[in-house]
Order: sequence, then C-alpha cells, then structure tokens
Amino acid sequence: MRVQKPNIFGIGVDIVEIGRIERLAKARGNFLKRVFSEEEIRYCRSKARKWQHFAVRFAAKEAVWKALGGRGKGIHLKDILVRRDAFGKPKVVFRRASQLPEPLELELSLAHSDHYAVAAAIATCRRPKPSR
Repeated sequence: MRVQKPNIFGIGVDIVEIGRIERLAKARGNFLKRVFSEEEIRYCRSKARKWQHFAVRFAAKEAVWKALGGRGKGIHLKDILVRRDAFGKPKVVFRRASQLPEPLELELSLAHSDHYAVAAAIATCRRPKPSR
C-alpha cells in the first residue's frame, strides 16, 4: 500500500507581543468578545498567566487565517476556535464545519515566552488519486 503525501495548501506564522493583547483587552471592553469564543475566554481566564494564553490563541487564529489564504475566504478570527485534544495538543475547530475548505487538514504549533507568543499553522490537502 502506498501512502499519499499531503500537499501543502498554505503556511501561516504569527508572533504577538503579549502586553499588546493585554492593553487592547483593557482599553477596548469588547476586544475579547470580538476575537474569542466564550469557551476560549473561560479557558484563558482560568489560567494563572491568562494573557499568555489569550496572546498565543490570537497568534494561532492569525496563523490559521494566513494559511487559508487570508482575506476573501469569509473566515473571521472569531470563526477559528483553538482547543486542545485529549493529549493537550492544540487543534483548530471552525465555528461552522462548512467553513474549512475540503479536504484540508490543519496542523498547529504554539509557543510563548514572558513577552511574546508565536503560532505556526500548516494547511494540507491530500493529493488527488492518479487516474488509471
């Protein structure tokens, strides 16, 4: 059996200053609700270093948006949900399942330090089967 290698559809990377996200949230009362789901807000607020978690999720949303081609796709940051699977690995879920162009799959990597959060997203699609 031959395994098909995925084609890279798009790659997105974003880095965010954690203090900037904190300042935006404090200066604009609706910032968190405009960008994050209630689930994401609850998760981040439950953490001791909540601004790192908000910032890395913001970076993840931007990275996914870039990997999918950015503007014109009808996808907004709040449509992109960042969750963790049963093993703690970050994963992307869309508010509406139909928003992810088929048959794309997304891989996500997150990291943060005291001052910066970074995320990388890779969107892949399976190669079409060769015609015989």
